[in-house]
Amino acid sequence: MLAKLLKNDNGFFAVYERQYSKPVEFVWALLVNNENFKHWMDHLEITDLSKGGNINFNYNDGSGKFEKFKITDYVEGSVLEFEWGEDIVRFEVLPSDQGSKLVMTEIINNLTDHTPKDLAGWHVCLLRFSNLVNDLPDEVSEKEWEKWYVEYKKLVEEVKS
Repeated sequence: MLAKLLKNDNGFFAVYERQYSKPVEFVWALLVNNENFKHWMDHLEITDLSKGGNINFNYNDGSGKFEKFKITDYVEGSVLEFEWGEDIVRFEVLPSDQGSKLVMTEIINNLTDHTPKDLAGWHVCLLRFSNLVNDLPDEVSEKEWEKWYVEYKKLVEEVKS
């Protein structure tokens, strides 16, 4: 499901929602465990899981280079929010009638040519995360990213106009 891309007074925000039949505790544990990142977002590594703590974005290019992102909000069992360059990424795991719901929001200061790439990237990461939650293989083809990139490029153009 395509994210919603909305505008407010401070900029833009993209909202992804995923429903799971698993309980909140199960989804949360997968979300914040460094061992699980390799299955859905292999660039991330939590170094201090707390408000004011850090997440590293590893370039994974053999250089050992990484960027350190500050955790701007954290509530054990439900909220993980961190800097994402000039933007903010927020994950919330909420109870639902079916089990749990994951809401990922990217707060975007400015729409750029890179925005559709970023949105498609998060979309694919969430496909992989859903596979992890549902105990399915985490592989998602490069064609998936390309397909979603086209969709997000259209969406960004619609919101800009």
